[in-house]
Amino acid sequence: MSQSVLIAFVMFAVVMFFTPGPNNIMLLSSGLTYGFRRTVPHMAGITVGFAFMVGAVGLGLGTVFIAYPVLQTILKYIGVAYLIYLAAAIAMAEPSSPESGDGSGRPMTFWGAAMFQWVNAKGWVMVIGTITAYAAIAAFPWNIAIQVGLSLILGTLSCIAWALFGTALRAILTSRQAVRAFNIVMAILLLASLYPVFMDA
Repeated sequence: MSQSVLIAFVMFAVVMFFTPGPNNIMLLSSGLTYGFRRTVPHMAGITVGFAFMVGAVGLGLGTVFIAYPVLQTILKYIGVAYLIYLAAAIAMAEPSSPESGDGSGRPMTFWGAAMFQWVNAKGWVMVIGTITAYAAIAAFPWNIAIQVGLSLILGTLSCIAWALFGTALRAILTSRQAVRAFNIVMAILLLASLYPVFMDA
């Protein structure tokens, strides 16, 4: 039973980690705008922040949200406001020079990316699905440890892939105008990711 649940969980996690969402859209844009090296703290913040959230919810923090559902609503609207702010920041980001790495803006920090996971709607879908649907991987608390470990591995691979994709686009989108246009499209897609939040309202 646990082996089949583990396989199902890995398939679920691969789909959720690698498909477009707020984190991946921001990494794609950051890789293009700032380059891979400057995006590393952003990637680390996403990976560690999400894995920590899986562990915290799995070890009992989720009961707080069950007891006080208003907290979920508050977090949801904080997340909406923050995503709108991030979309504006992405749309206005000035590209840095591939040679110098200079730019007028700066990529998201480790702590900013880690804290963002708590207001990321797709992140909560992943956490809830992970904890509730795949608890039978092993006995508690080893099931949580397995989920956290796999989240760290798959999260790292996903973040690297999306940031490298964005970095690879630097060779194609060479003009400031092209980068700005691309970032505006990414900002629009980031705003579009709020659609499920409003449908759930």
